[in-house]
Amino acid sequence: MADTRGILALFLLLSAFLFSLVLPARAEGLVRIRLKKRPLDENNRIAARLASEESRSMSSRLKGVNGDSEDIIALKNYMNAQYYGEIGIGIPAQKFTVIFDTGSSNLWVPSAKCYFSVACYFHSKYRSSRSSTYKKNGKSAAIHYGTGSVSGFFSEDHVALGSLVVKEQVFIEATREPSVTFLVAKFDGILGLGFKEISVGNVVPVWYNMVDQGLIEEPVFSFWFNRNSKDGDGGEVVFGGSDPNHYKGEHTYVPVTRKGYWQFDMGDVLIGGQTTGFCSGGCAAIADSGTSLIAGPTTIIAEINHKIGAAGVVSQECKSVVAQYGQQILDLLIAETQPMKICSKIGLCIFDGTHSVGMGIESVVEDNGGKFGLGKSDPMCSACEMAVVWMQNQLKQNKTLEVILNYVNELCERLPSPMGESSVDCNSLSTMPAVSFTIGGKAFDLTAEQYVLKVGEGAVAQCISGFTALDVPRGPLWILGDVFMGVYHTEFDYGNLRVGFAEAT
Repeated sequence: MADTRGILALFLLLSAFLFSLVLPARAEGLVRIRLKKRPLDENNRIAARLASEESRSMSSRLKGVNGDSEDIIALKNYMNAQYYGEIGIGIPAQKFTVIFDTGSSNLWVPSAKCYFSVACYFHSKYRSSRSSTYKKNGKSAAIHYGTGSVSGFFSEDHVALGSLVVKEQVFIEATREPSVTFLVAKFDGILGLGFKEISVGNVVPVWYNMVDQGLIEEPVFSFWFNRNSKDGDGGEVVFGGSDPNHYKGEHTYVPVTRKGYWQFDMGDVLIGGQTTGFCSGGCAAIADSGTSLIAGPTTIIAEINHKIGAAGVVSQECKSVVAQYGQQILDLLIAETQPMKICSKIGLCIFDGTHSVGMGIESVVEDNGGKFGLGKSDPMCSACEMAVVWMQNQLKQNKTLEVILNYVNELCERLPSPMGESSVDCNSLSTMPAVSFTIGGKAFDLTAEQYVLKVGEGAVAQCISGFTALDVPRGPLWILGDVFMGVYHTEFDYGNLRVGFAEAT
């Protein structure tokens, strides 16, 4: 039998991209682009790993909208990992399926001049000679993802999203694609909905031109993902507002703290109602429609994996830290030594005045395409910092020293797999704790049924955790992808620079 864990890991990579299918019809004053989905099956699980790798390479009511000023784009859902759909480029329109990705800002599709990438032969290609509205640009362009680079050149043409037509939009004709990544992808390209600040070539994004050309009344767009794997309707993206049929109650809004990604401040993360402690002082987060899972610091993902019984990997560095320095770390915490200085005190990290860094740590990479990547880190320093957080939180719960050391040692044996996949027992969902994210002072809960992805049915069914590890030294940073956005309708308010969440219906 094939290595199902490896195949499962491949499912997580393509889920890093979100797709929309544009329908030309208007309904209730809205132009809807509906999403469709296909159930995750054994033959297509290779797509799974794409999401987790991409996340590691490091995303209301119709207030003020009067009349027919909204476009709603329906999305297709492939395996609850790829939400994809159709746009048109040029006149007459050439059709492409794209991801509507809030974690990047450029539009790119394969070019007819893509000769040397195998993936291009399996996707629709843009042919400028067939469009009466094409304008040559010609400047070279490249976007770097965790799974490889997409390169090509800039061109200009009209872009149709439902009944909206964005005129003279600069986009990338891709002439090279990472073949393994895009060979199994259901989408042709990506349409970025992030801020101009992360746009390659300083190109004005499609969303900006949509607003500037007066195509929508309100500078707001929103996502509803249908997570019912048995329903062919995958959801929709709405330009110009939000569809009240797909959420209940009011949105909880938080201000954008950094223009680039849709980044905001998030509070504590709770497991079964208990604090993890790591983000009690605040963490950064982005709402990213182009990532299928929820990515967060290894420190907390390991705790989540432990509590839900997810498979992990053993870290010998972590176990060594516990065995050699565990008692010393506890003594320093009890003596109220500043936690951020403890690992430097025992000689495993260097304290630079604000935080600890590993010995000989290499640089951090942030892709110009809008995703994060990581340089090398010192494993002993990282293990020490995790142990400090775990021990500090256990001390706050008045656990005994023996219990604390045993607990931390168990966590060292449940670290998230570097490949991103963490399997769980499908028969144990009812006993798994809720995982909650504090946003705008409110706890947003996810049940096991919502954060576990199921592959197959019956006796052959397999389940994987919807959480994957991502460590950004400028963080801690959380990426709330489709697993979160599928439960909570998400509104991106460009006019007021805020993000809103409400329970999806």
